[in-house]
Amino acid sequence: MNKIGNIWKQCQILRKAFREHKACMRSIYAMVDEIVQTPHGTPAEFSVCMDRIPASFYSVSKNLFSVLFMSIYMLLDVGEERRALYGKLNHLFRSWVTSADNLLDDEFKVVIPLKINGESHIMREVIAIMTADRVLARLLSESVQDGVITADESNRLSALSLQVLLPSAAQEASEESGVMERPDPEYVFSTIHRYKTGLLFHIPLLGPESIECGINQDALAVIKKGLMNFGLGCQLLDDVRDVGRDLRDNRHNYLLSMLKRDFPEKYDRLVSATATDRLYHHMPEVVMPTAKRGLSAMRQGLAELNGVGLGIDGAGVDFIATNMFKVLDLEDLSYA
Repeated sequence: MNKIGNIWKQCQILRKAFREHKACMRSIYAMVDEIVQTPHGTPAEFSVCMDRIPASFYSVSKNLFSVLFMSIYMLLDVGEERRALYGKLNHLFRSWVTSADNLLDDEFKVVIPLKINGESHIMREVIAIMTADRVLARLLSESVQDGVITADESNRLSALSLQVLLPSAAQEASEESGVMERPDPEYVFSTIHRYKTGLLFHIPLLGPESIECGINQDALAVIKKGLMNFGLGCQLLDDVRDVGRDLRDNRHNYLLSMLKRDFPEKYDRLVSATATDRLYHHMPEVVMPTAKRGLSAMRQGLAELNGVGLGIDGAGVDFIATNMFKVLDLEDLSYA
């Protein structure tokens, strides 16, 4: 059995969370399939429908964050029906954020697979966002009908599902026309990245924080800190991978701020050159400290979650943290 399999075998919470998360995904995709229906009689070239779900969508590696979030609900003693609701909400959040990133960064990641004629990029994401919104409405309505939540709780979750995304959206909007100056790297880490990515790791706590009664507030505080640290660590690795694109598009990047501050001559040379997608290979003086800091933050976050009962041993913490280099397409830096 491989290492991730050993971790799953040892950690009952992760195993159960993975099963429940896959059930949430299947439920969301079933709703999508029913909602995305082109009117009868429409010519085939103008039809849109749900595409097939690749088996890889249900793999551990593609759902590590979601499994971690589902585990959090167990640590907070959230009931099974509410866990299922929050897990489905998480998958919708994943769709919204991914589609927004695809539009902003010209990426092609897929959460809701759609079959649409041509090589559409923008319209496919627009439909995915609209679909997720309609699935949310149906999900909340059915949850009220089934007695899982009240109508007031449904209305609160509906409003907060937008509100919780607004700070991150505003941060992304501030970069659309490019950044004119490189702020201090510590400001990028503690402020820019906190809103860019860190807060997204608090989104799974939307339900427990807003409508759950009797949540252990001490455990919740530790969980929020652990998720924030893990998310910031992941963002530092994203900065390593995306440094070439961020230089070309004038986006905030921890490495570029560090390079501007500590190695200004090299920074100026890079600005004048053609940025490559794997530019990080050419700046080890800032890449290795960043990768090590990212790894340390992820380890710290997982250790904090362990402190409230996640149940991963030290070797498991190290493996999950280092495995994120592979998940984030930085396997050549996995020795950091």
